[in-house]
Amino acid sequence: MPGAECLSIAEEPARLACFDRTVGEAARAAGTVNAPGEPAPSPAAAAAGPAPASGPPVANPPGTGSPSLIESAWGFLPESRRAYVRLHQPNYLLFARYTTDVNREPYEPLFEAFAEEYDFEDVEAKFQISFKARLATTDDRRWGLWFAYTQQSQWQIYSGDISSPFRETNYMPELFGSFRPGVKLGGLTFNVLNVGYTHQSNGRADPISRSWDRLFVEGGFDRENFALIVRAWTRIEPGNYDDEDNPDITDYMGHGQMTALYRWGDNTFTLMGRGNLSTGKGAAQFTWTSRPVLGPLRVHFQLFSGYGESLIDYNWNQTTVGLGVTLNDLL
Repeated sequence: MPGAECLSIAEEPARLACFDRTVGEAARAAGTVNAPGEPAPSPAAAAAGPAPASGPPVANPPGTGSPSLIESAWGFLPESRRAYVRLHQPNYLLFARYTTDVNREPYEPLFEAFAEEYDFEDVEAKFQISFKARLATTDDRRWGLWFAYTQQSQWQIYSGDISSPFRETNYMPELFGSFRPGVKLGGLTFNVLNVGYTHQSNGRADPISRSWDRLFVEGGFDRENFALIVRAWTRIEPGNYDDEDNPDITDYMGHGQMTALYRWGDNTFTLMGRGNLSTGKGAAQFTWTSRPVLGPLRVHFQLFSGYGESLIDYNWNQTTVGLGVTLNDLL
């Protein structure tokens, strides 16, 4: 123990001087106190601790520091669990969704089979359930294998005269690999690259069966409260193309989409756009999500215009507006 020999000195001034000298020498040996005549370190330098050894600077590994929007959403932090399930696309319920033009055409053969008059209301409910599960990953969490599932339903809940049926439900499982490049491009950081396969169908029989399969590549870029998600896809053509329910779906849905997200305080705004430049057809969607208002629930506003809000509407042009609640944002 430094200064133990000073305890035997009877005179107080001499004992204190012994302690000052002994403890000071020990502190200088540890590099925490300057020797007499040396300039005192600045408060910032003292807080930073001892200077690092000389040599080239070492870059921060991926996932260090404050996590970004994408790092948090995709579990790229090294301390995240290897295998876990979390929310994927927004999970929402629109209590009321109004459309400017109800799509009745695919259902007319079914309506004609009944003697009574059947019709859809222009106001319905809409909800979406979506989650993803990481099946495998590397120790640094930069690579991962994922499964995702998204289900979206349009429910004619206000059409009591026709027993309030589900007008359309789409099922979309996905299997893909993810990678965090961690590369800065301009003012953004390229934080996720996904490559995989997706199937989407409505699980119906003719004449209202709709489905397609795609291979996709998706990149995610972010900075502070802003993120940009870009996805491109190519359709896997069915074996018997002539019998396909929706052979011209890419004319309306295009070959990719872009989504921008901005978080302002506790509010989140997104803007999605997709289309086919050769046909001039596509769609845009704007959403606003509020701060939590009831437990984890947030107010969710959705405005859609164009083709393909659902598979049955892939070639139907409409504008819809809906209001409800959601559990999560896109990121």
